[in-house]
Amino acid sequence: MMQNVHLAPETDEDDLYSGYNDYNPTYDTEELENDTAFQEAVRTSHGRRPPSKTSLASSMGRPMTGAIQDGVTRPMTAVRAAGFTKAAVRGSAFDPLGQSRGPAPPLEAKNEDSPEEKIRQLEKKVNELVEESCIANSCGDLKLALEKAKDAGRKERILVRQREQVTTPENINLDLTYSVLFNLASQYSANEMYAEALNTYQVIVKNKMFSNAGRLKVNMGNIYLKQRNYSKAIKFYRMALDQIPSVHKEMRIKIMQNIGVTFIKTGQYSDAINSFEHIMSLAPNLKAGFNLILSYFAVGDRDKMKKAFQKLIAVPLEIDEDDKYISPSDDPHTNLVIEAIKNDHLRQMERERKAMAEKYIMTAAKLIAPVIETSFAVGYDWCVEVVKASQYVELANDLEINKAITYLRQKDFNQAVETLKMFEKKDSRVKSAAATNLSFLYYLENEFAQASSYADLAVNSDRYNPSALTNKGNTVFANGDYEKAAEFYKEALRNDSSCTEALYNIGLTYKRLNRLDEALDCFLKLHAILRNSAQVLYQIANVYELMEDPNQAIEWLMQLISVVPTDSRALSKLGELYDSEGDKSQAFQYYYESYRYFPSNIEVIEWLGAYYIDTQFCEKAIQYFERASLIQPTQVKWQLMVASCFRRSGNYQKALDTYKDIHRKFPENVECLRFLVRLCTDIGLKEVQEYATKLKRLEKMKEIREQRVRSGRDGGGGSRSRREGSAGSDSGQNCSASSKGERLSAKLRALPGTNEPYESSSNKEIDASYVDPLGPQIERPKTAARKRIDEDDFADEELGDDLLPE
Repeated sequence: MMQNVHLAPETDEDDLYSGYNDYNPTYDTEELENDTAFQEAVRTSHGRRPPSKTSLASSMGRPMTGAIQDGVTRPMTAVRAAGFTKAAVRGSAFDPLGQSRGPAPPLEAKNEDSPEEKIRQLEKKVNELVEESCIANSCGDLKLALEKAKDAGRKERILVRQREQVTTPENINLDLTYSVLFNLASQYSANEMYAEALNTYQVIVKNKMFSNAGRLKVNMGNIYLKQRNYSKAIKFYRMALDQIPSVHKEMRIKIMQNIGVTFIKTGQYSDAINSFEHIMSLAPNLKAGFNLILSYFAVGDRDKMKKAFQKLIAVPLEIDEDDKYISPSDDPHTNLVIEAIKNDHLRQMERERKAMAEKYIMTAAKLIAPVIETSFAVGYDWCVEVVKASQYVELANDLEINKAITYLRQKDFNQAVETLKMFEKKDSRVKSAAATNLSFLYYLENEFAQASSYADLAVNSDRYNPSALTNKGNTVFANGDYEKAAEFYKEALRNDSSCTEALYNIGLTYKRLNRLDEALDCFLKLHAILRNSAQVLYQIANVYELMEDPNQAIEWLMQLISVVPTDSRALSKLGELYDSEGDKSQAFQYYYESYRYFPSNIEVIEWLGAYYIDTQFCEKAIQYFERASLIQPTQVKWQLMVASCFRRSGNYQKALDTYKDIHRKFPENVECLRFLVRLCTDIGLKEVQEYATKLKRLEKMKEIREQRVRSGRDGGGGSRSRREGSAGSDSGQNCSASSKGERLSAKLRALPGTNEPYESSSNKEIDASYVDPLGPQIERPKTAARKRIDEDDFADEELGDDLLPE
């Protein structure tokens, strides 16, 4: 075997790498400065002399190319030295950098008419359209995004046709086609054009040339889920799950979570439980844990609910501790780094994740606490113990506060107060929250002293708690110290500029102080935050009304009824303003709409009845006064108005029957007896003498009563005759018109004397007139309908905004 192996001879043969380190002084460039012959050649024309036919050596002894020196021929080379050309031999100047050649020739212009160039430009335009479509979608302009996507699709088809004409089909840009179709389907889905989106996704999925297109079936499943076609949604989710390899673990977990959510929507809780349990065994996450609790709650499995809650608590958050953002030393460089990362995007993401985890845990605890034990209190105690033993120990106090809120919902105020009082010895944050809610409770019960005491405790525990400051301002407001209340509201706003309750209440305070410009400014700021708040819109309209700007008040009330179109108080207020402007038809429209939604508002009923009397449609006014008499059966004026309408419409018999019925209910009503006497006299009935006798007796008793009143006064003013509820008759009484002219009334002229005929001249007839309804609104009583909007006494939700920490 060794016979074919040739060993290297040990003779002293030449080394293969010999001669590489030998140095030829001919190539020594460092001594050129000291070479006299070379320097002379550079300065003069010595170097331009034509060479002789014999081999010439340089001043340094460098042989010419191909020359024979010492019997050795110098090898030829194809590389010339820089700057040495044949022109130099012919006498040209020394130009090693080639500066004498002038500028480079211009570049050859592109041929824009060539098919390849057109294809490149069109492809660039398609990419730009896809990018513009995505940017428009991210900016919320979905319509523009869809238009750009469609335009990109049209140009991409033109591009494909042109490329097929120039090159082979194998050179088509499939990535561009895929991105154009995928973007178009996404824009269709964003614009809720689900049929078009599904068709576009089908084009992508069915094309075998697109790799990994099967995962787009997840998007198709999402569309079917939005369409509530749950069976197809599950089918496509499972098809996508089959086509996604197991290495993409996170993607598979998300698809399985979608399958579980779809099963919950279809009511198949057992299948949903299987999906979520599988997820929690592979990769536990907050959403899957919370949905698993919901599924167990739906099937009513108490033990499994407890286990699922413990699994949810145990899900790792994978975020840094807060201690990381506390500087351990006084090193300025370290402090600078910590200050930079304290509120960066990563820190914000950590906060959002932690807030989401707390939300899921709190919601799950509130859901299962009433059902996992015999009573909700025991269930809350179990949840509190589990939370205390976990990384979310600070949530235990919030659960205790939720326990108190549950007592409130069950109207067990004593237990709620007892639970909240347990926090008086806890840390300042929890103590402040509990004291804020206690202040709110006592304020609702009109125990302002206790409310003020707990508000002080809440403020002292946490001076920067805007809810505590707002409640303290409310207690001061209730005592009438509006200036001080405004200071508390301002401090609450300084601590939290988004505290809408404080901003609303300071607007009410300024309105009480008659600082209408400042009140309007507050409500306009609040309107910029709460665009569709009915209370804010009404307050703005009310301030404009107080500023005697009815046009602006009407405009804001129109915005209000666009938000709450069925609010009867807003509609009646619009009618009142139009009536004050003299537009009776518009006033009637809004008063009638108000009556339709709330047919028990006496003011609206009174206005409508008087409107029909004024327009000589007394028959239509009857139904409104009859309804008023049903609402206020002890007020005789409404029944007298009904009888008056019968009389004015010519139905004397019905009027007589109505007056007789009124006399049976109110036998001491003088106006009713007067009308009975006149009607019986005109018709010729025998009962006239009986009614006349009763009338004389009542008038005599009335005179005696007035004499006693006059004699009982020490030189008092003149007597004041009191009419007993004759506002709706022809007796000259007003229909409860207030001294400030606020209430609309049907005013009747004086009745003729007993010796005058019943039908007298036209100027003695009933005259339904209207008192201007505009005036100070302070003394005006508020109906229940009005209090839904005009809550100057602070609605519940404006006081303890810390009460419902959902």
